[in-house]
Amino acid sequence: MKPPMAGWIAFASIMLMIVGTITACEGLIAILRDNYYAIHGDQLIVFDTTTWGWVTLIWGLLVTITGFCLFGGAGWARWIGVAFVAVNLLGQLAWLGNTAYPLWTLVIVGLDVTVIYALTARWGGYSEQVRETRA
Repeated sequence: MKPPMAGWIAFASIMLMIVGTITACEGLIAILRDNYYAIHGDQLIVFDTTTWGWVTLIWGLLVTITGFCLFGGAGWARWIGVAFVAVNLLGQLAWLGNTAYPLWTLVIVGLDVTVIYALTARWGGYSEQVRETRA
């Protein structure tokens, strides 16, 4: 019988892939369209939006790859996923005031919180279920 939280872990891995892809797309937009994000004169920004775009693009790809590894049953991907999503959440909140679409950023924050819950609530049985499915 399938453990009930195994579905949450599969959900979290799929959501990791989606959140990573969305984050990578945000980075790609910042690279291609410098004027898409509104920077006001009194705000602190350490680097230009193109640099931020490259960092965000690479970060999104790392989150997506972690989601694929978690879906494959890698136990290490659970805690790496929690750490990556926590940093992604803080990064989204830091950029919240600079985006023209704050609701979109808040949706990603909500997805990040859901992924953290799914990865920390319970874990029992997922790795075993993946091994049984492969056999």
